[in-house]
Amino acid sequence: MTTRRDHVKPPQARLAGCRNCGRKNRLPAVAATFPRCGRCHRPLPWIVDADDDTFTEIAETAAIPVLVDIWAPWCVHRRRLNPALEKLACDLADQVKVDNVNVDETPRLQARFSVDAVPTLMLLRGRRIVAYQAGAPPEPSLRAWLNRALAEA
Repeated sequence: MTTRRDHVKPPQARLAGCRNCGRKNRLPAVAATFPRCGRCHRPLPWIVDADDDTFTEIAETAAIPVLVDIWAPWCVHRRRLNPALEKLACDLADQVKVDNVNVDETPRLQARFSVDAVPTLMLLRGRRIVAYQAGAPPEPSLRAWLNRALAEA
């Protein structure tokens, strides 16, 4: 007899280039601490993708706070927000993990977090929502919001 769990794909690793030395590194979706470059050992920006089946493992069990970006491919604000999130992930590589969640592919998460606008940003510490932000603020405002939220986490 097969169960739903038998068909769940494990979280996939991504490749990321180190900003310090340029080496390509495989970033795990799940780890005990933030990833470091295999060559120079500097912290790497930790950006992962999650879905309904992998969200708990990727986001809620992380050892560091997780910035959840709930987005949609059709959202025009995504083009402005994505570079800002990548910059923050690089600047705060040892302090935060960024988890991208496509709202069109995650109906259970959309219902659980009552997402009615995209993009929506949440900072999680375990299962607790530390901060919540709907919309796509400019990078300086986003940085200020995230810094305040990390101080509370």
